[in-house]
Amino acid sequence: MTSKPVAFLLADLGVTKTHSRPYVSDDNPFSEAQFKTLKYRPDFPERFGSIEHARAHCRGFFPWYNAEHRHSGIALITPEDVHYGRTTAILEARAATLDAAFAPTPTASRAAPQHRNAPRGGLDQPARRAPTRPRRAIRATLISPAGCLK
Repeated sequence: MTSKPVAFLLADLGVTKTHSRPYVSDDNPFSEAQFKTLKYRPDFPERFGSIEHARAHCRGFFPWYNAEHRHSGIALITPEDVHYGRTTAILEARAATLDAAFAPTPTASRAAPQHRNAPRGGLDQPARRAPTRPRRAIRATLISPAGCLK
C-alpha cells in the first residue's frame, strides 16, 4: 500500500491551495504589511544584539500597533477599537466633527466631507464572500507581545 501525496491528502481534508502568488512561501499580505510597519518604524534597530533585545523591541511595538496605530485598511481605526466594538461610535464622532466644520460655510468652493465606512471584515481583512466549501474557522485576535518570537 502506498501513501497519498500531501497535496491530495490536504484536498481531501478541504484545505485548498492559494494561487494568488505561486511559489512564494510568505503569502500572507496582512502579516507582510504588519512586518513592513515594524521594519520601517524609526526606532527599529539596524541589528538586534540578542533574542532578548528583539523580544524587548516587540513588547513595545505590539501594544503600539494594536492600540495606537491607525490602519488605513480599517477606516483609520486601531485594531483594538475594532476588536472591542468601538468602531461605530468613533466613526459617528468623526462624522459629526466633519459636518460641524463644514456647516458654517457650505457654499465654499469645497465639496461636502466624505465619511469613511466601518470595516466589514476581520481586524484588517476585507470582507469576503462565504466559502463554497466548509473550512475551518479562524479567529481574528490581536497580536500579543507574549506570542512574539517564541
